[in-house]
Amino acid sequence: MRNSIEFKVYGKYALFTDPLTKLGGEKLTYSVPSYQALKGIVESVYWKPTLIMIVDEVRVLNAIRMESKGIRPIDYGGGNTLANYTYLKDPAYEVRAHFEFNMNRPDLAHDRNENKHHNVLKRSLQAGGRRDIFLGARECQAYVEPCVFGKERGFYDNYGDIHLGSMVHGINYPDETGRDEMEVRLWSPVMKDGIIRFIRPEECTQVRKIAEMKPKLFNESNLQSAEELLAQIEAEEKA
Repeated sequence: MRNSIEFKVYGKYALFTDPLTKLGGEKLTYSVPSYQALKGIVESVYWKPTLIMIVDEVRVLNAIRMESKGIRPIDYGGGNTLANYTYLKDPAYEVRAHFEFNMNRPDLAHDRNENKHHNVLKRSLQAGGRRDIFLGARECQAYVEPCVFGKERGFYDNYGDIHLGSMVHGINYPDETGRDEMEVRLWSPVMKDGIIRFIRPEECTQVRKIAEMKPKLFNESNLQSAEELLAQIEAEEKA
């Protein structure tokens, strides 16, 4: 597809925080990445408000293992405190995703060039992303590289179904929904032979409003078009 990518993302640790565990200052990771965490990784590879990144599926390559650490987070009232964070150890995933044009942004219609965006996306992936890559939390540095989805051997191949319970699917932002509010989505995924196939954001039936929010305005004065960006990248490659 001319709007899709497949890549591997991996690191030493991951922290996809279950929000229910944050009430007492502790953090416990989900056993698998959420849709929103993977979408954030795709957007760190290449982000434009012209596009909506859709994560299609993720494949868990390594066995799910956890490790707890004593952490001293900064206390915004002064000093610091002691907390216990539980991370995923040696996480590695294959991700399949694609982009669609954000039709809730008519102000960015001039930037809807699928071919140019796809070329920039592929070049950005080859370069390891346009922004730093993290697995859920800032301290969990990660790396991305192109791959063929399903080619590498995975721990959960032919493992069967694993029901993962209720999880956060992601966040609805006003510039992607057309509604002036931020919402959270929940769902109950099932991992089949190591693969989680995500439902689309609009297919989530459990949605809760978080806050009022207005979308940020973009236009030709504060947004570099795909044509300009690709020309810049090609010039840098020739230099």
